[in-house]
Amino acid sequence: MNADKRVITDEQLQKLIDVLIGAGRRVLGPVRGDGVVVYEDIQSVNDFPVGLTDEQTPGGYRLVEAADQSYFGFSVGPHVWKKFLHPSQIELWRARREGENLIIEASGGNNETYAFIGVRACELAAISKQDRVLTGGDYVDTHYQTRRENTLLIAVNCGKAGGCCFCASMGTGPEVRGPFDLALTELSPADEHLFVVEAGSPAGQELLLEIGSRPATEHEIETAKSIVERTALTMGRSMPPDVDVPRLLADNLLHPRWQEVAERCLSCANCTLVCPTCFCTTVEDISDLAGESFARERRWDSCFTMDFSYLHGGGVRNTVASRYRQWMTHKLSTWIEQFGSSGCVGCGRCITWCPVGIDITQEVQAIAGAQTG
Repeated sequence: MNADKRVITDEQLQKLIDVLIGAGRRVLGPVRGDGVVVYEDIQSVNDFPVGLTDEQTPGGYRLVEAADQSYFGFSVGPHVWKKFLHPSQIELWRARREGENLIIEASGGNNETYAFIGVRACELAAISKQDRVLTGGDYVDTHYQTRRENTLLIAVNCGKAGGCCFCASMGTGPEVRGPFDLALTELSPADEHLFVVEAGSPAGQELLLEIGSRPATEHEIETAKSIVERTALTMGRSMPPDVDVPRLLADNLLHPRWQEVAERCLSCANCTLVCPTCFCTTVEDISDLAGESFARERRWDSCFTMDFSYLHGGGVRNTVASRYRQWMTHKLSTWIEQFGSSGCVGCGRCITWCPVGIDITQEVQAIAGAQTG
């Protein structure tokens, strides 16, 4: 943690939201919706899931009352920030007939400016990975790039590990490392509701000046540090230590475990939908019944769908085992060859939101155990 720490109150946190809205930004953060924590528009600190925490197990999630009135006393839910940065559906262009002519028009870009509040360390790591994939090479996704450049990131250090989290073993959390504009650590709201905060960018420094803050005391800094350290020690899951996971998977493409997990896997694509780093898409052309107007849309796709690997009359991956293997080996092995880091950030969503509770950490452990057993 950076030694240059400040402290703000819940009133100043509200002022931060007001300043962001006043600047024309769409402010998004965690709220309670349909029995889970989701990311939606917020206008007040009271919109946060105050006094709630979550219980997560493989294939299970529920919100329960917390022991205090914390604003961020829960871990990640089913929503991911990519729903705003890399939306599930985008119109690329549209066309219409005018007499004998066909008029083609590029769809307008998204000019909204965002502020995300409550971004966790694993999610910041995921955004960094999508930055690398979608804007770091020769072919830039301009839709993503525009949204990303227009977004402020206000992060929160985790004060609670979820039952399926394993970010500590992936080196992506629970401590916020960046990129961020502001990073908050919520102290116990037993007396005064305080947040230790640090700026990670000039924009973040300007926001702190505007809302006001005071220097953090040594006790407050140590308390914030101990909160993150405690969270790291209470992870619900971990990748096996001292195992070269990328090499392990690359050497076991024909391991019988793939077939064993396929007997449970529904190939439903839930894991890819809730994953904060998955970026695969497909393109669809649509038209009206009269054939007078047309549009091309980009939509999220998944390596678990049969059509995803369709080539020249057939699918390359016709079995559930081959599709699960593709997903897991890409996340934990071949992604590193492509982009220089693992494609997994240890958020645990794929475990929690799998209908049959398949646990990616247990699958790695099973293959590693078979190798050493």
